[in-house]
Amino acid sequence: MQEKEGIQYWSETPEEVLLAVHSNANGLSAEEAAVRLKQHGQNTLKEQKKNTQLKAFLNQFKNPIILMLIVATGISAATGEWIDAMIILAIILASATLSFYQEYTAGNVIAELRAKVQAKSAVLRDGKPIEIASKEVVPGDIIKLSTGSLIVADGVILESTNLFVNQSILTGESQPSEKKPDKVSEDASLEERTNCVYTGTSVQSGNATMLVVETGASTEFGKIADKLSLRPPETEFERGVRRFGYLLTEIMLILTLVVFAINVIMNRPAIEALLFSVALAVGITPQLLPAIISITLSKGSRIMAKEGVIVRRLTAIENFGSMDILCTDKTGTLTEGAIRLDGAADIAGQPSDEVFWLAYLNASLQTGMANTLDEAISASKDMDISAIKKQGEIPFDFNRERLSVVVQEDGECTMIVKGALNSVLAICTRVEIAGSEKAMDEQILFNIQQHYEEWSGQGIRIIAVAKKTVDLQAKYAVEDEKEMVLMGFLLLFDHPKEDVSQTILDLARKGVSLRIITGDNKLIALHTAEAVGLKVTGVLTGSELMKLSDEALWAKIEATTVFAEVDPNQKERIILALKKKNHVVGYMGDGINDVPALHAADVSLSVDNAVDVAKESADFVLMEKNLEVLSRGIVMGRTTFANTLKYIQVTTSANFGNMFSMAGASLFLPFLPLLPKQILLINFLSDFPAITIANDSVDKDTVARPLRWDIHFIRDFMFVFGLVSSIFDYLTFAVLFFGFNAKHGIFQSSWFTISVLTELLVLLVMRTQKRFYKSKPAPILLYSSIAVGIFTLLIPYLPFHQYLGIEPIKPLLLLALFVILALYVIVTEIAKYYFYKAKAKPETKKIIK
Repeated sequence: MQEKEGIQYWSETPEEVLLAVHSNANGLSAEEAAVRLKQHGQNTLKEQKKNTQLKAFLNQFKNPIILMLIVATGISAATGEWIDAMIILAIILASATLSFYQEYTAGNVIAELRAKVQAKSAVLRDGKPIEIASKEVVPGDIIKLSTGSLIVADGVILESTNLFVNQSILTGESQPSEKKPDKVSEDASLEERTNCVYTGTSVQSGNATMLVVETGASTEFGKIADKLSLRPPETEFERGVRRFGYLLTEIMLILTLVVFAINVIMNRPAIEALLFSVALAVGITPQLLPAIISITLSKGSRIMAKEGVIVRRLTAIENFGSMDILCTDKTGTLTEGAIRLDGAADIAGQPSDEVFWLAYLNASLQTGMANTLDEAISASKDMDISAIKKQGEIPFDFNRERLSVVVQEDGECTMIVKGALNSVLAICTRVEIAGSEKAMDEQILFNIQQHYEEWSGQGIRIIAVAKKTVDLQAKYAVEDEKEMVLMGFLLLFDHPKEDVSQTILDLARKGVSLRIITGDNKLIALHTAEAVGLKVTGVLTGSELMKLSDEALWAKIEATTVFAEVDPNQKERIILALKKKNHVVGYMGDGINDVPALHAADVSLSVDNAVDVAKESADFVLMEKNLEVLSRGIVMGRTTFANTLKYIQVTTSANFGNMFSMAGASLFLPFLPLLPKQILLINFLSDFPAITIANDSVDKDTVARPLRWDIHFIRDFMFVFGLVSSIFDYLTFAVLFFGFNAKHGIFQSSWFTISVLTELLVLLVMRTQKRFYKSKPAPILLYSSIAVGIFTLLIPYLPFHQYLGIEPIKPLLLLALFVILALYVIVTEIAKYYFYKAKAKPETKKIIK
């Protein structure tokens, strides 16, 4: 019974829809579900196409510069230079194969890691509740929903209890929409279909049972998915790569056009000039940058997975390295997360069995969102509740901050409410003291406040418990929570973790400051901060935040370390304010109330047992909620970032220097300083050690502080060390042209050799800010550099050397080239020292010192 068959399922009763999709209240059988999965396909918006080897290989040729070079090479072949054309094409294919192998391998690793944290759904199969991967949900499935559930298919509500769904992604509604089983008219709009839920939306509060009618691309979300802009916000790292690309493109275009124009003016063959110019453009481009990024990220994600952190969004690994503020709730990160029930007390603060009994019934009989509080209450004692009959429930939600259960015993119905103190007080008009009910007055409120402050100051969390007698009715609503009798309090304690003080200190040493953002009251938050050794420089409560303008919050945000009694929207506002002050902000959360903040943060973290919508919003999913894991993740992020920047800085400076030199040399030399195929071969040979840089070690000083993209730093690095490289290139020209009177064959062979060797040496020298001999490179980087260097020296003596235009070099000339190389290393070391000294920030100088 689907819209495509001419019948709108929202306009039918649940029973009629069940009949139409050939299902029943017990759900599908496992066999039938398997048949439907094969018939309808996986429950994904688009068919999951595996990145085939052929497709991954062809993607290597999407670069317009490479395509231009292939076209120019084809023209060269057509004019008779087919041997040169074949050599150039062979080098291009070899380079693409190298990049393809690394990227494809990295992509497979990433896919395997993501599969570990795929979304799950609670469905009925053969009448029994089981958990399956959401992509295996099929039409006819019965799904159980609760607060925080991510809705993974379109369907109708069979049963619901105070169900409110956030469907802003589809309708733009800012407020959650209430959902009930009642059918609506056939012409009802999406917003008016109050008996339906849709893919991509989430349960804000309440619980329900839904029947799946549409899955995958047939859902409402699937129909418009291609039209929606679902790209996540650009990360700090992605923004840096984009800006770096703009810089390279400008330099590359100018250099290519100038060189081409010069060679045409000098009456060199147009095709030869075009090939030379395009080869220069290829030479200055860090072609392996996508592969380097993929390799470093996949390597980082593998290491982090071993540490218990699953990466869902790879580019966020670098953001880990840039993060300088981490915001987190206290429960489970600063504290054990295992809530201990310290007791139950009446209004006078005395132990009370009745208060505990009421709380026990409320916690044991509620069927909404699973939570550690109710689990702690239920597990604290084994009590017989077989004589109690549950008659109704008003599920917990983060707006009310309370949960109600209606129970019947001996013919009398009682509504039991437990929740945050202020939330419960708001619906109470009376209190019970020593077995007698009294009206709530100022003195009683004052006494309650005194108990509250005393307990909170000791780090004890207070949950209020209230009750009242109610009439038996079919359904109970939030409006029934009124004129309650306050019975007393539950006293809960969550011990600080033993090692968290050291972890906070380690984070501070790494340049990452901690902010506590919690819904708990100010006194408990301060007690926890003090217990874990967090230096509190300022506190803001939710009520105080409401009174502050954005500008006033920006002024206070830097000096505030604890935010207490805040709601979900205020959490998001805090994150945005910190970002406004140019911080890279991480946020750790596991509840539906954390979702706005998770979306706003640069680095969003959740845990494996978090609600679905929180996990789906996170960049990282932790197998355990632990700050120590995050501390190691930060180092891994910085290592990954540092190795990526190494490749960019070293390769672009070396390439820029060589290409700038060649552009200048072509002005006064009567021949091309290098043949196009030689330029491409230099690039290819230097790629071998460069691609291993993902495995390189990183100096401790480099990862001691947050790393940020600095496009001006990269530009200056490229120009300074490119200039140093060019000076020695021109020195080489002078030695070759005037000292040895080298003709074009020897000149090109000599410069080819020294160009490869300088790129290898500069990679080993510039990979560290220290003297190169004081920082050990990864063995694979060192050995691959040595191997390529030896191969380069042997090329003039190999059978195919004449096809590359490379001739044997006389020993005396080779010795002169080695002297130039030695001088180049010495001068580069000196330039490196003064460059980093000039660029170092005060705090960096202290660290290096």
